[in-house]
Amino acid sequence: MVYTVTFNPAIDYVVHTGDMVLGQVNRSNAEEMYFGGKGINVSIVLKELGIESKALGFVAGFTGEAIEKGVSQMGVHTDFVKLEKGNSRINVKIKSAEETELNGQGPDIDDEAIAKLFEKLDKLTDGDTIILAGSIPNSLPSDIYERIIERLSDRKIKVVVDATKDLLMNVLKYKPFLIKPNNHELGEMFGVVLKTNDEIAEYAKKLQDMGAKNVLVSMAGDGALLLDENGKTHICGVCKGKVKNSVGAGDSMVAGFVAGSMDGDYEYALKLGTATGGATAFSDGLATKEKIAELLRTL
Repeated sequence: MVYTVTFNPAIDYVVHTGDMVLGQVNRSNAEEMYFGGKGINVSIVLKELGIESKALGFVAGFTGEAIEKGVSQMGVHTDFVKLEKGNSRINVKIKSAEETELNGQGPDIDDEAIAKLFEKLDKLTDGDTIILAGSIPNSLPSDIYERIIERLSDRKIKVVVDATKDLLMNVLKYKPFLIKPNNHELGEMFGVVLKTNDEIAEYAKKLQDMGAKNVLVSMAGDGALLLDENGKTHICGVCKGKVKNSVGAGDSMVAGFVAGSMDGDYEYALKLGTATGGATAFSDGLATKEKIAELLRTL
């Protein structure tokens, strides 16, 4: 079973408008709502790829109930910790001439709630995969990623981490199965600006030497580079299409890679991850299996 952890799930309220005028009443042309958070996005896309997963994390209040119900109705198994106070976030994403986001803060998560999450994590067994994605709310300890991975270290569990800077660097000692920085984040970790594929591969190798088994580096319009656990470097170009959506493309790439790597074929995993990320970028919402298949044929 694949498990995803979303510390701060959200309802994404997407509003399409004409030109925004600050200080005045603006009217929407169209609206959509999506149930999100990086781990939840991964679970939803895995479902499109035929991979069952269980979404873990924290929800609170009437928005938390809506998130849990909505994600379940999409066919994703859920086992969230329900917080007694506060409400899960609503993120407002305004799409006009420019794209503007206003993300909520989310509820406080206390030690009791963390203990309940750990009880759920104790159910994972050898052969399972856990995906930790995104930033950490202020109410959680800064080492929560490390504490989770340490708790699972006595089992043969594949750990996937999609995070930045110290969150990522601090888990390398646990030898995660996959990490996914982008090329700018990779450069920031080492205080350099990476301009070529050779430079990106060189610094991806540094992360691998520090413990990561597979290092997947997304490079925006230049595609993606993978340094796999067998020491091979793979490069895949981008899919062609009109970008409609910047939310969830990276999460979709993670889902595609995880689904494609089940049999250890990392070249295929990179292609499926690229196609899946593109399928979200070219859609109003998250990737569908039909769009993924269409783009995969072009790679």
